[in-house]
Amino acid sequence: MSDGNFNRSLLPSDQYLSGLRAGEARMRQRALKAFRKWVTEKEPDISPQQLQAEEQIFHKLL
Repeated sequence: MSDGNFNRSLLPSDQYLSGLRAGEARMRQRALKAFRKWVTEKEPDISPQQLQAEEQIFHKLL
């Protein structure tokens, strides 16, 4: 890290790396929650099956 750039592969595989992974997982959860809210506000009559299919597509994009 002598150039000042952050490189997560240089982190030890302990609490720092696990904390990074936990933060990424939490942000994915928040993104899915926001997506679900956005879709239901945009299309209030969307079926639960259609909503689940859209969520799966969005999750793959994350």
